[in-house]
Amino acid sequence: MTAYIIRRLLILPIILIGVTLLIFAMLQVLGPVERSALYVRDIPKNEHQVDAIIRRYGLDKPFYVQYWNWLIGVEDGNTGERVGGVLRGDLGYSRSGREPVIDALIRRLPATLELALWSMIPVIGFGIWLGIKAALNHNKPFDQFARIFAILGWSIPTFVFALLLLLVFYAKLDWFQPGRLSIAFSQEILKPGFTNYTNMVTIDALLNLRFDIFLDALRHLVMPVLTLVVIQVALLLKVTRSSMLEEMRQDYVTTARAKGLPEKMVVNRHIRRNALIPVMTVAGLTLAGLRNGVVITETVFDYPGLGSWAAAAALSLDVLSMLGYTLFSAVLLVVANLIVDVLYAVLDPRIRLS
Repeated sequence: MTAYIIRRLLILPIILIGVTLLIFAMLQVLGPVERSALYVRDIPKNEHQVDAIIRRYGLDKPFYVQYWNWLIGVEDGNTGERVGGVLRGDLGYSRSGREPVIDALIRRLPATLELALWSMIPVIGFGIWLGIKAALNHNKPFDQFARIFAILGWSIPTFVFALLLLLVFYAKLDWFQPGRLSIAFSQEILKPGFTNYTNMVTIDALLNLRFDIFLDALRHLVMPVLTLVVIQVALLLKVTRSSMLEEMRQDYVTTARAKGLPEKMVVNRHIRRNALIPVMTVAGLTLAGLRNGVVITETVFDYPGLGSWAAAAALSLDVLSMLGYTLFSAVLLVVANLIVDVLYAVLDPRIRLS
């Protein structure tokens, strides 16, 4: 098991280099003059300033030199210090957020992480449970209901479902509101008596024993979480059901039943364990892919996370912000793949030897 994990960890840097090369190649669509404006906060006033920026950051040098400078930064001709560099945490300046890209990522990450955490548990738990239950009740009413739910849930666009929730629960019933917190509670978390341990409101509210703030934050999370859960549960349900039905037709299942093993043991020890291997792939990538739904969901519900920031950056043609968000998403996807590979080995020991 240890050797398997080490092999996967050794592959990780190679994959990340490939990802960064691809992302940096996207930036090369712009010419040196256009890219020079991405490295400064204020637009250059004349051609001499533009030429100085191009020389400083080596934007007229070969691709591999520019890529290396983009990774580790360049030396300042005046001070001799190295400035910039993705590996140094310098992703450029966000014009839409009016702050460094790395600061925008760090400031908005807890909100998106909180939304993803509250969505993750029902997505995995409910999606897998529904898929298993539907397969065990094949062609029965429960299975028919689950299939209809999966088709409807996966077919409806995210923004349409989100707008329907807003129409019903906010405009008509006024049960839940968009945003992250009510105005009064937004001021409460800024007071000295409230400690922001994680910058995730629900968790910090519990740690501060402020259950009123916790309940208010939950009310604002209901609609965005429900939007993400319905769409992703539908996908996991379909994959789990198909995988379970395929395993139930295997010869080893027939043999186990012929030996007189209880049906519960056959399902839990044989069918479900093997059926969950492909489900782990979809589950891991689904959790990493929540960022795609998060962009739409956060924008519709005015939720101040990475998704709404990325949408605003795209609308304002903020290239560096979009590249920073893309880089963050790519690293998240690579790490999710690594976790899925490890879970493979836990579920099926034969994979460790491959």
